[in-house]
Amino acid sequence: MSTAVSTDPVVTDPELYSVVFENERVRVLEYRDGPGDRTCEHSHPDMVIIPLATFRRRLSVGGRTFEVEKTAHEAGWVDAHTHSGENIGDGPSHALFVELKEARPTSR
Repeated sequence: MSTAVSTDPVVTDPELYSVVFENERVRVLEYRDGPGDRTCEHSHPDMVIIPLATFRRRLSVGGRTFEVEKTAHEAGWVDAHTHSGENIGDGPSHALFVELKEARPTSR
């Protein structure tokens, strides 16, 4: 009997994450939450984040906790990682995550 716990955010926090597109190369997640909402620990592969609203979050990654602010429509790269988060802003978070399914190229 397996006791493995899923780290897929769609499984750990289905009320916050939803799949809006998926094919063999990418998966696009939509994320929405409100002030004070928290996520369970979950993982993302390498991805591009596209904030649709400006937001502030407290993230816990690898035993470190820090705060981030993202501005609406300023896309950015995020390396693969496991984290949990909390909306510490005054308004809702709304973002798209374009998760890559392809392995990272190895350097030569």
